[in-house]
Amino acid sequence: MAADFRLRLSLGRVLLSFFAISSANAFYIPGWSIKSYKDNEAIPLLVNKVYSDNTQLQYAYYDLPFVCPPKGTNHAGSSLLSGQTISLNLGEVLRGDRITQSDIELVMGKDAECNYLCTKTVTRKDLKRAREMVKDGYVAEWIVDNLPGATSFVTVDKSRKYYAAGFKMGYKDIAPSSGKMRYYINNHLTIVIRYRKAPGKDGERGGKVVVGFEVYTKSIGPQKRNESGCPADINEVDAPMELYLRPNATDLSLQYPHSSYYPPESEQDVEDGATLDIPYSYSVYWREDDKIEWAHRWDLYFVNQEEGSRIHWLAIINSLIISGSLSAVVAMILARTIRGDIKSYKDASIEDGKIRQKRKSRPGSGARTPKAGEKGGLLEQVGDEGNDADVSSDEEALEDVTGWKLLHGDVFRAPWKGYLIAPLVGSGMQLVFMAIGLLFLSSLGILNPSFRGGFVSVGVGLFVFAGVFSGYFSGRIYKTNGGKNWRKNTFITATLFPGLLFALVFILNLFVWAQASSTALPFGTLVGIIMLWLCIQLPLVYIGSWYGYIRHGAWEHPTKTTVIPRQVPVQPWYIKSPASILLAGLIPFAVIFIELLFVFQSLWQDKSGYYYVFGFLSVVSVILILTIAEVTIVTIYIKLCSEDYNWWWHSFAVGGGSAVWVFLYCVWYYFTKLHIQGFISSLLFFSYSFIACVVYGLLCGTVGFLTAYAFVRRIYGAIKAD
Repeated sequence: MAADFRLRLSLGRVLLSFFAISSANAFYIPGWSIKSYKDNEAIPLLVNKVYSDNTQLQYAYYDLPFVCPPKGTNHAGSSLLSGQTISLNLGEVLRGDRITQSDIELVMGKDAECNYLCTKTVTRKDLKRAREMVKDGYVAEWIVDNLPGATSFVTVDKSRKYYAAGFKMGYKDIAPSSGKMRYYINNHLTIVIRYRKAPGKDGERGGKVVVGFEVYTKSIGPQKRNESGCPADINEVDAPMELYLRPNATDLSLQYPHSSYYPPESEQDVEDGATLDIPYSYSVYWREDDKIEWAHRWDLYFVNQEEGSRIHWLAIINSLIISGSLSAVVAMILARTIRGDIKSYKDASIEDGKIRQKRKSRPGSGARTPKAGEKGGLLEQVGDEGNDADVSSDEEALEDVTGWKLLHGDVFRAPWKGYLIAPLVGSGMQLVFMAIGLLFLSSLGILNPSFRGGFVSVGVGLFVFAGVFSGYFSGRIYKTNGGKNWRKNTFITATLFPGLLFALVFILNLFVWAQASSTALPFGTLVGIIMLWLCIQLPLVYIGSWYGYIRHGAWEHPTKTTVIPRQVPVQPWYIKSPASILLAGLIPFAVIFIELLFVFQSLWQDKSGYYYVFGFLSVVSVILILTIAEVTIVTIYIKLCSEDYNWWWHSFAVGGGSAVWVFLYCVWYYFTKLHIQGFISSLLFFSYSFIACVVYGLLCGTVGFLTAYAFVRRIYGAIKAD
């Protein structure tokens, strides 16, 4: 016992020290870590990446061939040269961030009507790339004081302003004369920095804090520019900067002499040395704003989400109604049906004991032992006919015991392929602890959009350290099912799910690498993930498995398993595995499908927004877990009442059955809501959706299995059958 306590204490210290280190170095909570600036103090502006709602491919800003490249100079306010990348956490790398120091200069309180940045010369190939990105609606993300540059909007009722992170790279329009689509690039940016007096002593000493970062775009042609390169008049623009070069002067009738077909303009952009000069400039304005507190400066990014709070409450009410109805059904099963069954079984057992006692106590009952010289036989047996009639009626009462009570000798029989269910449940418990930790920290506000990449980084950390729980549950279930080689089970548990996940991500990474996208994971990051997996998670799974298999051992079952398996009768269609799994999975899906709409919108449809209603998500998740537990209890009870004792895999599949409906929901969402273009983007969408559904299915399947296991042990422990 003392050793158990010491192990738990040491594991607790390791986890606490991990969270303490993470909090000290990376956590960023609104109201803390305030950075103040003095007048005329330089503030660095960082550029990150470009992304689009119409594709899953992201690109580093400075990797684009049509923007101003970094000059590699040192700017005040930053220790980095322009073009150097700042250190990123694991979550930032996994989400495709590539944050780099820029050449744009910001000085606190100092306006700049126009600063010339550069003139970029682009070829036809680069111009085509620019047009494609404008057509796909790519948005650029810049960062000042950890705030992403935002496009400002006003709510429908015009009562409040809200932000959408990022700004458009350009826009498209139809030429009135030709009716053709024309593309324009936003080559002049107006940066508006909102600030206020810093709170506390820093404010008394003249310190100021940034509370807003807005970017307004404009497309200005190369005409009418002064000597510095800036437009002569920024407010009055004669012509925008069109991404257009005249087609090659090739005689198409000579190129295609036997055809009336002429290729479209996009196919005429063959490299001929022609170039286009794109001048870039920017303006900076500082505006004091006392209405925005520094601790609430991120609220403007969430204002538009508040309009959906009624729908969130509707989702919770919908979930409560479904869960409440199921709770009533489960309560009826537990309080009336099962309790009545157990009582009748115990009464029958008592009657059986009385019958046996009568047989032993009655002198005339049974066969008479023949004396010496007598011939024994059936005809010589003398019995009490009246007593035999009483015994016959009592035995008929025992034959009325049917349903789940008849399975006490088979219900704990080791399942088919039981060596696989242990690693799956172990991985599921690992995901359960990770999900609980993420929701808890997010609901407290520790994980928030200001902690860029924090959700993914902490999720990976929790998953790795939860390997202890994975090994523990896997080891105990493996021992319960009669497993002997616990080290092999440990290795399978530590490598099955993470290995398959890593293999799929690596294959997808090859496709993204070919597109030169920042979504692709660098080779060093892949090596780091492998080291986390093999050097930290695998030993933790081993420790947990040793503790569960050797120290705690198997769970004790209340009934003994017979040698010969009982024959399972023919089952109705609604109890057979595929039908019951799909029908049962539909109920948990009904609990979460409204909240899923908001999650999908934030992930796929509106990437410039942030999903930050984790309070609602936590409530819905708790209701989901209760619903899965209740659905599994009802389904397994019906299965046992049909005298089918193969509940192990069935309970796991029923718990995770809603993952099938979630994936079908992803397919429906792709074809009805999204406008994703290109094979690679579609491949990434369905692959990421499949991975998410597998994770969700493992998590919910584990909840269903453990609930069913506890339920079966409870009801068969109550009848105490041998």
